Amino acid sequence: MNSRLIFRIARSLMLARWSQTLVAATGVTFSITMFIALLSFMSGLNNLLDGLMLNRTAHIRIFNEIKPNVRQPVNSSGEFNKCYNFIRSVKASNTRLEIYNSSAIIQALKKDGRVDGIAPKITAPVFFNDGAVEITAVIYGIDVQAESRLFHFGDYVNNCNPLDLMNVPNSIILGEGLAAKLLAEPGDVVQVTTVTQQQFSLKVAGFFQSGVQELDKVQSFTSIGTAQKILGKPGDYITDIQVRLHDINKAPAIAREYAQLFQADAEDIQTANAQFETGSFVRTLISYMVGITLLIVAGFGIYNILNMMIYEKMDSIAILKATGFSGRDVNRIFLVIALGIGFFGGLMGLVFGFLFSLVIDQIPFITAALPTVRTYPVDYNPVFYFIGSSFSIVTTYLAGWAPARKASRIDPVIIIRGR
Repeated sequence: MNSRLIFRIARSLMLARWSQTLVAATGVTFSITMFIALLSFMSGLNNLLDGLMLNRTAHIRIFNEIKPNVRQPVNSSGEFNKCYNFIRSVKASNTRLEIYNSSAIIQALKKDGRVDGIAPKITAPVFFNDGAVEITAVIYGIDVQAESRLFHFGDYVNNCNPLDLMNVPNSIILGEGLAAKLLAEPGDVVQVTTVTQQQFSLKVAGFFQSGVQELDKVQSFTSIGTAQKILGKPGDYITDIQVRLHDINKAPAIAREYAQLFQADAEDIQTANAQFETGSFVRTLISYMVGITLLIVAGFGIYNILNMMIYEKMDSIAILKATGFSGRDVNRIFLVIALGIGFFGGLMGLVFGFLFSLVIDQIPFITAALPTVRTYPVDYNPVFYFIGSSFSIVTTYLAGWAPARKASRIDPVIIIRGR
């Protein structure tokens, strides 16, 4: 049968019951709109939370971990080599925090094509002197330029330029929570005491706000040279080497390779943040399940409306078949109706979903914990729109398949005789 004629008949049937058609299309539109808006918002939220963690976390961290010596003296004795030795309260050995031969390691990493960048770091536990009170904290000695390029350090710094750590001697950037404890302002001088009871004066350049309040109460940042002077260490003293890769998914395998090659501990980002990644996956899964459920509910609505349309159009179907339309033609007519509802309802859903996402993106979201965020996060990923449009077509096709098949099997003789 002529395809143009089939489309015209389908359009006539839809317009004859335009209110039901509108209800079905509205259901699809609402489902797609909420699907797009929900996924865009949840994905934006996940990206924000991932950014707070991943932007400040190295893909691979090379360091020396303090741990008990597995090989105890009794295990080296030939007298007890055939015995089970149970040793309690094993203490850590004299493990050096410094990475041995750090300069050679850094040079080797720079030649590795898989590495995007390297940021050396020093971790220095200290006490901040607030009168007679000592506040436990940590000073991180960093390469400011490398930290800013690889880990967006400058995005979390307030009241100063991060490069001030390089340009101003003996300067420090305090965590917001730590600065609040010390009642420190930019330009003030704070006193720190090392674990070896050496005192040092540092000038406050600005504040750092990571979004994790507990971290901001204990952390602060200075240049690598200043950190080495505080600890009284030579210029090649480094406790951590942070590595950022071109492909984050290769981090676990490369970390194992570096641990063997450099004879140091190497921790990959997946191992360090396994629980965080699980939370992101679960939130995304819930978003998809809710969106798909909305589309399925809309599909049932279309199914019911087409069933009612078939029941009310028995005479028209009988006349069509009596005038030469085959069961296949009738099947195509009702599938065209279902797909037409899905197409136009889905198209409007994509438009309204995008507009709804724009509205969410403009809603103010001001919080002291996230200084760089001004509005609710939204992800305008084209994949969401492709999935939404695909599901609208597939769902409406499946919803119209059974009613269309039912209509194609109607016997016109029985219908006409019954009338």
